[in-house]
Amino acid sequence: MDANKKMIIERFYQNVKGKKANTTGSNQSHDGKVGHWLETQMGVTHNADNKPDLFGYEMKNQTTSGKISFGDWTPDEYIFQHGRPKKHHNTNKNFNITKNEFVRIFGKSNPNKNNRYSWSGIPCPSKYNVINTYGQVITIDTNNDIIIVYDYSKDTRPNKNVIVPKNMQLNHLVLARWKYQSIKNRLEDKFNQKGWFTCTTDSMGIYQSIHFGAPINFNTWLNLFKQGLVFFDSGMKEDESRNYSIWRSATVNWDNLIIDSY
Repeated sequence: MDANKKMIIERFYQNVKGKKANTTGSNQSHDGKVGHWLETQMGVTHNADNKPDLFGYEMKNQTTSGKISFGDWTPDEYIFQHGRPKKHHNTNKNFNITKNEFVRIFGKSNPNKNNRYSWSGIPCPSKYNVINTYGQVITIDTNNDIIIVYDYSKDTRPNKNVIVPKNMQLNHLVLARWKYQSIKNRLEDKFNQKGWFTCTTDSMGIYQSIHFGAPINFNTWLNLFKQGLVFFDSGMKEDESRNYSIWRSATVNWDNLIIDSY
């Protein structure tokens, strides 16, 4: 056993095992409050660096949603104006739309949220090569970029001719793009160093075990994506500055990648 893994196991046994997350001082409406408690107990520093959390290992926490994230990786390019400078897939100035306009064209309103539009759930494609009823699919192009493509002819919305601007009533219209090298770096900088680990609880919410997985390189991750085991889980909302471009996998799939437990 390498010294780094040994130190992580020792921290788990000293600070976490046998305990239940104490979140009384946290915002109770925040979904990540348990994860933040665990990070504090394990000595993980909160930062925005795309590096492993602890001694070369990335830490993932058990969740109640049944999904564990790889990261919030916003695309390198969107068809709408974002970032500095404006980023477009081509030079066609007719596609100079705002983020809110994008969400209203390609997303869906939620009557339970004052009809606020979002590009999440049904409208946004999540699994590789599965086209949805909004005519959108997430796939891989010849450059090995991951792209989301819109086909007007496959959009089943009865009023699509009113919703989609005339100049966007096209097939193979690229809405978003993760460039190959960019997403490869994001994945491997985090998960392809020493590997990763996760801490799990019993039915009472008491932490009992720590599990380790091997390093994950881009080819392994991409194969999981092609199998539908890794998916894009967008949370983009109208009037929200953050894009919420989360990549996830079901907890059971993470469990299948575990190589040893303590």
